[in-house]
Amino acid sequence: MKNIQYKFIRFACFTAALFTVGFTASAQYKSFLVSVKGDTINVVDKKNLKQGKWVVTVTELRGEPGYEEEGYYKDDKKTGPWRKYNATGDILAIENYKFGGKDGVQEYFSFLGDLLRHEEWKGYNPDAPYDTIPVYGQGNNEVASYKIVQAEQYSVPHGEWKYYASGEKFIKMETYDHGRLLKNADDKSTAVTKPAAANPDEKVKTKEILEYEKKYSKKKRKSMERDGRTAL
Repeated sequence: MKNIQYKFIRFACFTAALFTVGFTASAQYKSFLVSVKGDTINVVDKKNLKQGKWVVTVTELRGEPGYEEEGYYKDDKKTGPWRKYNATGDILAIENYKFGGKDGVQEYFSFLGDLLRHEEWKGYNPDAPYDTIPVYGQGNNEVASYKIVQAEQYSVPHGEWKYYASGEKFIKMETYDHGRLLKNADDKSTAVTKPAAANPDEKVKTKEILEYEKKYSKKKRKSMERDGRTAL
């Protein structure tokens, strides 16, 4: 009899706790879910921004297998590590985000858990007004100059990309610099890829950018005069 009473008290306390969590969250958020562990997830705040931990389930569509991913949002932007699983709970990917875009190391796995691809990305901060990117000579890895562009929220491949076959057998490696695929020493091809982001030069340059470029170009010329370098 005491055991039954104890179970009833535990159930009543758990129900009361869920009610309290739900009542408090409903006052703060526009919408949310409560996980089986009693955690508040998938929060949309009063400003319609996603916040906190999210668990997203994508069902199978047109032959493409479904999956589930989980991670954190801050002000409607993905941040930190996000993990993706298949329908049976096997890890498919571990991606890292910053400013809402990919940033840092991204890893992708086979259904057996073998590493298939290692990627490195650079995420740009949309709150930073400008960014400096390198300009390469035609068909080589030499930096000819640098240019100032207006920063916006996007990500580009930046660093080493490694490809593996099943069993984590190494296949090849590519190196990127701010979205540009660099030419390997043993690669006779001169083809390069375009940056993954949209071309920022298509925008009209502001007065601040023009003044910054003018000031920067003078410093660049003085540096070349001192060490004897010339632009390509």
